Amino acid sequence: MAENKTGPNIQAGAGFLAKRVQKSLNRAQEKVLQKLGKTMETKDEHFEQCSQNLSKQQTDGSKLFKDVKAYYAAVKALHETSKRLSQTLRDIYEPDWNGVEELSVIKDSEDLLWNDYEEKFSDQIVRTMENYTSQFPEVKERVAKRGRKLVDYDSARHHLEALQGAKKKDEAKIVKAEEEFNKVQNVFEDINKELREELPVLYQRYMSRFGG
Repeated sequence: MAENKTGPNIQAGAGFLAKRVQKSLNRAQEKVLQKLGKTMETKDEHFEQCSQNLSKQQTDGSKLFKDVKAYYAAVKALHETSKRLSQTLRDIYEPDWNGVEELSVIKDSEDLLWNDYEEKFSDQIVRTMENYTSQFPEVKERVAKRGRKLVDYDSARHHLEALQGAKKKDEAKIVKAEEEFNKVQNVFEDINKELREELPVLYQRYMSRFGG
């Protein structure tokens, strides 16, 4: 008879959910205590400046990309209008009018110029802006994750400090709290180090591209 794994699966799922809920509660509690001035939030002025720069980059990039796409749409519309105008001129031109032979040549040459301009603008401007702006959602999500890990770090630190400062110390709880603090500290420091290195590079590219 096949082993019924439903029970263990439900238990594992419930345990995972309970941990997620507890973590969310701990974060909410820590944020409330910080706002009330009961605990101190870890501050990093360098990172905060990098985060502000990132937000500016995203805002400026999105605005510019929106205008670039609008301009590109206008170029394509103007191309279509130009083709219709040329076709109308061909339709109304009488065979014995001066310049009728050159009309087709002019129309074809103009069409080639428009196509070349559209293609270059798409390749060099539209796609460049598309690639530039597409990186922000992933980076912003990592910044948000870093914020959550910072709250976990502060919460674990304050919990450990409270246990260590208690009049009646519980060594077992202190050891467990130290292990938890070291774990969340390593997680936070890893993502913090990555972003502190990456964000200035990203901003420097922005300055080089748009700041001259």
